[in-house]
Amino acid sequence: MNPVTRLGIVGCGLMGSGIAEVAARSGINVLVAEATHDAAEAGRRRITASLDQGVRRGKLSEEQHDQALARLSFTHDLGNMADRQFVIEAVAENRDIKSDVIRALDKAVEDDTAILATNTSSIPIVDLAVATERPAQVIGMHFFNPVPVQQLVELIPALTTTEETVERTRHLARQLGKQAIQAPDRSGFVVNALLVPYLLSAVRMVEAGSAAPDDIDRGMELGCAHPMGPLRLLDLIGLDTAQAVAESMYEEFKEPLYAPPALLRRMVAAGHLGRKSRRGFYTYDA
Repeated sequence: MNPVTRLGIVGCGLMGSGIAEVAARSGINVLVAEATHDAAEAGRRRITASLDQGVRRGKLSEEQHDQALARLSFTHDLGNMADRQFVIEAVAENRDIKSDVIRALDKAVEDDTAILATNTSSIPIVDLAVATERPAQVIGMHFFNPVPVQQLVELIPALTTTEETVERTRHLARQLGKQAIQAPDRSGFVVNALLVPYLLSAVRMVEAGSAAPDDIDRGMELGCAHPMGPLRLLDLIGLDTAQAVAESMYEEFKEPLYAPPALLRRMVAAGHLGRKSRRGFYTYDA
């Protein structure tokens, strides 16, 4: 199977920048689209800082650092995605926003065999696929944060997705040095279907005054050998993202364990989103 040599990524936040960095380090020409020039420059700085850190930690040579940066380019015009063989959208976890982006990419990408992948963590893939004229080539490709570190990618075919699309996407995951599992097209897929109820249960414990955040996290780290407790993990994921995922899962299944607790909603409303806002269940230095 021919490797992907021209990859497009839409969105350069935490997830998009991580995917772009990994792809550029893997030898792929990467075009990143952001809504504005300022947002694109912020994405460039985020990727550069991560590559700089890789050099400081001895994981990258100066030559590899410079080669990865040379493979990256940025735009705020989706029309420039015309020549891409494969495009991954990594915009906000919102069904309407993602549908608009996928629909626009369908028109912009000229190769009618190109694959359009979504990095959604909870939205049913078929809802996005049917927004295009190429539903057979739309697939979920769910990366995990931080992308340069986490090895897993969930591949989620819709009812409309062909087996060829699945295999081409699996091949790209291997190019990126990731291990792929195939997940059903149901909200939450495999990992979040198990993880989200656990995270929400930890929030409910705090909300009820049953235990302090640090005691909950240390309990799971020391008692269950988890590398990170549930509340620290929520801060890393972003409380707004966690709420969006939970809402999507509750909308589909109507199971109380998927409903976002009131405390989570209040924290999001207050802007206490975790690490990215420097305050969540914990506070963080700049």
